[in-house]
Amino acid sequence: MTDTYPMPPAAARPPVVTLPDEFDMGNADGIYNEIAAAFARGSRVVVADMTVTTFCDTMAIRTLVLAHRRAAADGAELRLAVPSPGVLRIMEVLGVDAVLPIYQSLDEALAGSGVTTES
Repeated sequence: MTDTYPMPPAAARPPVVTLPDEFDMGNADGIYNEIAAAFARGSRVVVADMTVTTFCDTMAIRTLVLAHRRAAADGAELRLAVPSPGVLRIMEVLGVDAVLPIYQSLDEALAGSGVTTES
């Protein structure tokens, strides 16, 4: 007779909100709503995929910080996947890299490993 053991449930992949190549005041509200909706479905982690984002203004940064604060207040986490040196530089100048976990790739953000910066 073979012993059987219950298998632990597989970890669910966090939802991913894919951001556009230009993230600015024109689309910031819609992206905030998408991130908020992902958390509203009960996700404890949401990944903002900025792998194609090459431009990001201060309104867009503000959107990410507000989404982070809302998530953190509920014990959840917003992760950013940001490989673009230009976008990373803006985040560093504005201090976002001290507030939000930023990863170099989507895979790293999904796994929660290889964090570039973290609060």
